[in-house]
Formats: sequence, structure tokens, C-alpha cells
Amino acid sequence: MRKGFEGLYGLVRDHLLLDPLSGHLYLFANQSHTRLKALIWDGSGLWVCAKRLERGRFHWPKASPEARSVRLRPEELSMLLNGLDLTLAKPRRNWFRQAVDGG
Repeated sequence: MRKGFEGLYGLVRDHLLLDPLSGHLYLFANQSHTRLKALIWDGSGLWVCAKRLERGRFHWPKASPEARSVRLRPEELSMLLNGLDLTLAKPRRNWFRQAVDGG
């Protein structure tokens, strides 16, 4: 994974078709899933952060074939960065508020 600020910015803008200056955190992994880079705009500039594992691999979530990206909740991001497998975790049914139809 050799991309820096401009390369990651271009991936978000041109491949994901998203706005790199939105304030969202964009996470990228190398092919072997042993390194991650995060790109985020904080309002005054871009941050690029990296993590390299000494052993093991990140358990990268699977995207649907037509999807360009995967959305993670903050707790899922934390689990991923701490080496947990997201497929083994499942939220309880009553944990998240359901949208109410205002009909």
C-alpha cells in the first residue's frame, strides 16, 4: 500500500464516487490485509493514518458484488481495528431503534 494523501483522495473521489472532504473516515487495506490506511478530513486538512500488523490479518468485511464500499458503525470499526472478526458478532434485536413510519 503505497498511496498517500493524493492517491487515497483520488480513490475516494474517482473510484468510490464520494466526497473525500465530507468528514467521513475512509479505510483502505492492502491485498494481504496486514496493513490499513485511513483518510479523513477534519475541516482544515487531510489526515492519513496507518496501522501495520506484526502478525495475523485484519478480518475485512465482505461487500456485495455491486457495492463499491462497506459502511461500518463506530463499534464495528473499533472491532476491526482491534482484530475481531465482524462476521462472528451480531447485534441484539432490540439494541437499535427502529424507524417509525410517520404515516
